[in-house]
Amino acid sequence: MSESYSLPTEPEGVVASLLERFNSGKVSAMMIGYEPEAVFIAKDGRTVTDHTEIAAELERDLSLGLPLEAKARHVFVAGDIAQIVLDWSIDGTGPDGKHVHLGGSASDVVRHGADGFWRYVIDNALGTAVRQPA
Repeated sequence: MSESYSLPTEPEGVVASLLERFNSGKVSAMMIGYEPEAVFIAKDGRTVTDHTEIAAELERDLSLGLPLEAKARHVFVAGDIAQIVLDWSIDGTGPDGKHVHLGGSASDVVRHGADGFWRYVIDNALGTAVRQPA
C-alpha cells in the first residue's frame, strides 16, 4: 500500500504540505508538489528546470535524514499565484556524525492549478541570499 501526501488547496497550506512531504524522506513525495515547468534555484544560484535534476538537488538535503522546520512569514496572493516567504531550518547530527545546520528565508512562488491544488512554480529556498550570478 502506497502512502499518499496531501496537496494544499489553499496557499496557506503550502508550508504544512512541504513539511509533511520533506519529513517523509521521499523525494517522490516532494516532486508531486512541483508544476511540470517549475524552476528550482540551486544553492549555487543556478536555475534548475529539469525534474530529474530538481529531484537530485532535493535528495541532497533529504539524505541527511533530519527534519525540516519551517514557518511562513508572509503569504501574498494574487488570483491563482501566491508568493510565500518562509523561514526554514534543518538541524541535527548528519549520517556522518557531524553537526548540520542549514537554513534561511525562502521566497517561493506557487500556483493554483485547474485541479484545485497549489504547487511550486519557483522554489527559491535561499530567497534574497547573495549568490554568484548564474
